[in-house]
Amino acid sequence: MISNLSVKSKDFFEQVYSVVKEIPSGRVSSYGAIANYLGTKQSSRMVGWAMNACHNRSDIPAHRVVNRNGLLTGKMHFPSPNAMQHSLEKEGVKVVDDQIIDFKVHFWDPEIELKI
Repeated sequence: MISNLSVKSKDFFEQVYSVVKEIPSGRVSSYGAIANYLGTKQSSRMVGWAMNACHNRSDIPAHRVVNRNGLLTGKMHFPSPNAMQHSLEKEGVKVVDDQIIDFKVHFWDPEIELKI
């Protein structure tokens, strides 16, 4: 729960949200790629916590953040078990058995796309 997090963690979450907002429709990124871009390579789990904490924020396209293999590991944090997949498919991303098809084609790396 975000209210129990330190100010530093809340700031990190806002940094994560800033990156996630940049992911274009029809593209996806990973928890690890976002953590790496933010200079905290070992913090992919914390990126996942940030995604879990934003479920009430419609301005964050959390459905575009998946694990390093293109699996929809965060789907249980959406209003329904199929909501994440449905949102991705509306953007042209095909998903089968909770895995993005052609993940490398859809992958958006903030390290490359957001040139520091």
